[in-house]
Amino acid sequence: MSFSIQVREMDAALIARVFLGGLFFLQGFDKVIRLGVKQVVQTVYEPLASKGIPRFIISTGAYFTSYIELICGALLIIGFVKYYCLCLLGFDLVFAAFAFGIIEPVWDMKHIFPRLVLLLFLLIIPSQWDVISIDHVWSFIRFVKSTF
Repeated sequence: MSFSIQVREMDAALIARVFLGGLFFLQGFDKVIRLGVKQVVQTVYEPLASKGIPRFIISTGAYFTSYIELICGALLIIGFVKYYCLCLLGFDLVFAAFAFGIIEPVWDMKHIFPRLVLLLFLLIIPSQWDVISIDHVWSFIRFVKSTF
């Protein structure tokens, strides 16, 4: 019985991590590779600049969110430096929420809220559940090296 529960927990952690990583990776890929970050800056510049946000902050935010989503999304898929990636992606979501809130005070959270829920789930679950990852293999190798 406990083995079955443990497998379900491992499956849940793997599916949530890969799914969330895929969402962020594809969004970052679209921003960085397909559109280009300059196009992203141009898209968000007018609505944010009209609210008094300086161009420097808009450009920095667009570059930060685009590359964080691309890099951390890919790293999350393979399970490497998971907690650092989750924290950076959490900051990314907070930044995006503030930007959307500045543009339109009452905005649709249908894109941010599911990502936030998955991100919080992955931060809360025990690390023992997420064993199908490079982080887990890396910690096992360090453990073996330290015992000999």
